Amino acid sequence: MENFEHRTLGRSRIEISALGFGCWAIGGEWQSDDGQPLGWGKVDDEESVRAIQRALDLGVTFFDTADVYGTGHSERLLGRALGKRRTDVVVATKWGNVFDEATRTRVGQDDTPAHARRALTASLKRLGTDYVDLYQLHISDADVERAARLRDSCEEFVREGLIRAYAWSTDDPERAAVFAQGPHCTAVQHRLNVLQGAPEMLALCEESGLASINRSPLAMGLLTGRRAAGQPLEAGDIRNAPPAWLPGFSRGEGADPEWLGRVEDLRSVLTSEGRTLTQGALAWLWARSPRTIPIPGFRSVAQAEENAGALIQGPLTAGQLNEIEDILGR
Repeated sequence: MENFEHRTLGRSRIEISALGFGCWAIGGEWQSDDGQPLGWGKVDDEESVRAIQRALDLGVTFFDTADVYGTGHSERLLGRALGKRRTDVVVATKWGNVFDEATRTRVGQDDTPAHARRALTASLKRLGTDYVDLYQLHISDADVERAARLRDSCEEFVREGLIRAYAWSTDDPERAAVFAQGPHCTAVQHRLNVLQGAPEMLALCEESGLASINRSPLAMGLLTGRRAAGQPLEAGDIRNAPPAWLPGFSRGEGADPEWLGRVEDLRSVLTSEGRTLTQGALAWLWARSPRTIPIPGFRSVAQAEENAGALIQGPLTAGQLNEIEDILGR
């Protein structure tokens, strides 16, 4: 089996672990200006710090956050947990949202170059570092012409040594291609999991030499095996009142039975060779493309250990990939 535990971040020379950790959930509770929950519920900060440090010990060297996660809290927590080990890891964060830290509320978006610089300066302070490895536009549907100016701003940040590379977090291949024209664009962050394929985006990554950073690799928890139909979620959990872009959950009713049925159909293949369901879902992503870097979320040491444990067995086989496609009728 090829050595897949380390991957190069797109066309950069930045080497990272094949598995990253997404730091959205550890930001805690926050909301939109109309009261929509945007976090994953309550968190224990000390447990989050222990989980990050455990992940480091298990070989995870890539951590993805955003300034708006917990309205700054996730960045502060990550910076604190990394401490003197900052230079051992690759840190990605995002910008584009405007928020009020005092009320933990997102109040809008700003796609101007001036805001990009302000946001980067603030992120560096919260993270306790003088550079960000990967800086990502967090407005998925930003105007293409305005985004091109932001791409140029990112090139300025690279020249100034404030960032090493940049990307766009979007599910639109045409938008991602605009950023890909920049010399230091090395990735695109997009949704990808065994239930929600993204063949066009993977094709763009292959053509443009980009890394495919996979958010929602566990389908917002559906692929962990811990959700049951009708199982309620706490009030501060975004999945309890899901926005339109979050399928698989119903308002106040938890996970969708139809989606859970698909997970059960796949269980035997994903849990083969002693994997947990979570580990099988991550193994599918690695098998799907040599460019994929899943970034599952976590809120506990146990989750960090289970996620990192997927690295031990590596990707699914080509035969298992085909079996899954047959089950899903794709």
